[in-house]
Amino acid sequence: QAQLVESGGGLVQAGGSLRLSCAASGLTFTSYAMGWFRQAPGKERELVSVISRSGGNTHYGDSVKGRFTISRENAKNTVHLQMNNLKPEDTAQYFCAAKFTVGSGAIAYNAMNYWGKGTLVTVSA
Repeated sequence: QAQLVESGGGLVQAGGSLRLSCAASGLTFTSYAMGWFRQAPGKERELVSVISRSGGNTHYGDSVKGRFTISRENAKNTVHLQMNNLKPEDTAQYFCAAKFTVGSGAIAYNAMNYWGKGTLVTVSA
């Protein structure tokens, strides 16, 4: 059974940095595009970033472009999200997700196949 486990969340001051990680198990990691999504209280879930199977293609939500970087380590079945210059509006539960894709360069952020339980990021002003 596939499992995604996020880690690295916490409390940080505005302007600070955090690095989230997502460890995948029970699936063929290199067959899945991976993504990070977030949901703040009272708001809809939104895309943060996605990365292709090979790691060669990435896509970012407008609100995080230039501040966040997604990467993956296929040998370790892990995807990371480096978050710099954090803002209070980045406060949210962050979720890792996986989508089976055909083509190593494909980007996918709809109808994800698997989701983690999330890790909380809180940015204080």
